[in-house]
Amino acid sequence: MRHIQIALTKGRLEKAVLPFLEGIGIDCSELKEKGRKLVFHSKNTNISFILVKAVDVLTYVEHGVADIGIVGKDVIMENEKEIYEMVDLGIGRCRFCVASIPSYDPSSYKKKTIATKYPNVASAYFRQKGEDVEIIKIEGSVEIAPILGLADAIVDIVETGVTLRENGLIIFEEMHDISARLIANKASLKMKKDEMFAVIEKMEEYIGNRV
Repeated sequence: MRHIQIALTKGRLEKAVLPFLEGIGIDCSELKEKGRKLVFHSKNTNISFILVKAVDVLTYVEHGVADIGIVGKDVIMENEKEIYEMVDLGIGRCRFCVASIPSYDPSSYKKKTIATKYPNVASAYFRQKGEDVEIIKIEGSVEIAPILGLADAIVDIVETGVTLRENGLIIFEEMHDISARLIANKASLKMKKDEMFAVIEKMEEYIGNRV
């Protein structure tokens, strides 16, 4: 049986994915006791894991270092990579939103300035609406941008909305629903077809049973 390497996203999504993987019978004990390790093996399967930043999941899968990746739809939308998106895992749910201070007027015809960590997603959204906007890329907390007058509004991922409310911002538009997706390397799908589809089918069955 050929070996399968899965790239996982560090952080919040990692915590949501582990119970899912255990639910389809994959041992994740090394991942739970990881310390500073970044490569892990499942004791009862032909699967190993690498733990990397979200955008790097795409890169490792695109280049075939990982056969499979689990990453948020937000990362896929923002970064165009040569990968196959296979399954919506239905975990890590959140949404892209346009938010700002209460005085923001989304119907105003004046050219808006939008601050975001996701310039490609934001640009595509406003372009589809026929609006010409200026995009400012922010690496850190975007919530402060409309408060300080750097931007008219922000495009960001919202899970609970608590951070927005704590900073006096409200949601004006809900753009896209986001959740964790299973992605695959194109060559691996051909070379390791049986092994990869065994994992994918277990995931689909598990998702079906949870609905």
